Amino acid sequence: VQLQASGGGLVQAGGSLRLSCAASGTISNGVVMGWWRQPPGKQREFVASITAGDTTAYTDSVKGRFTISRGNARNTMILQMNSLKADDTAHYYCKVTSDGKVYWGQGTLVTVSS
Repeated sequence: VQLQASGGGLVQAGGSLRLSCAASGTISNGVVMGWWRQPPGKQREFVASITAGDTTAYTDSVKGRFTISRGNARNTMILQMNSLKADDTAHYYCKVTSDGKVYWGQGTLVTVSS
């Protein structure tokens, strides 16, 4: 399984960005897809996830601002990020858990200027 993340960039505080992640390869129906991020000098942290049944979860700091969803294409995932803050600056990684295996994308950089 290979993951390709895209959509990062530089945005002013209060702005929006849309991240996409496309997974290729054999993925089971019981897949969980999610986003993690790693701020500069900090550990990687959970952001949001979505199950095969479309159950979503978010870390508290992004609730009400970020929305995770499945894309129109099979095995794609979207993270819509609104009302961005400087604290959202990080490398964002997509993650897929399938059949007990974990796969990570290469990361996309989001920089929010204050």
